[in-house]
Amino acid sequence: MFTGEYRHTVDGKGRIAVPARFRSKLDGGAFVSRWIDGCLGIFPRDVFEELADRVAAKPVTDAGARTFSRFVFSGAFEVELDGQGRVVVPPGLREWAGLEGETVVVGSRDHIELWEPRKWAAYSEAMTSPDVLAEHLQGLGI
Repeated sequence: MFTGEYRHTVDGKGRIAVPARFRSKLDGGAFVSRWIDGCLGIFPRDVFEELADRVAAKPVTDAGARTFSRFVFSGAFEVELDGQGRVVVPPGLREWAGLEGETVVVGSRDHIELWEPRKWAAYSEAMTSPDVLAEHLQGLGI
């Protein structure tokens, strides 16, 4: 499981260090893609393939599934960790997410999220509002 929040820097070559405790979970390969809420997601290969299978199981007439599929998979790139535990994030994805310099790396259960710091701060503040949090927890049956 991916947990925790870290600060890392995207270097001039578009590389970002993956936190050491996450690296072994990416040994089987990984994908980086646009993700929900304006961040990027880094997914272990098996999790990304499972997501692809779930989307493929939807009927072709499901407009939401088609839109989601195009959004995620058209912007997905296979990545590998280099010898220093970094991945290269393609320029188009970095631009889309606003990643330059400092980046917030967030563990999100089955994947990693890469956030532009101001976006993460705003999102984090909104999600931790007691009323908003209670509303979301109610929907989860917690």
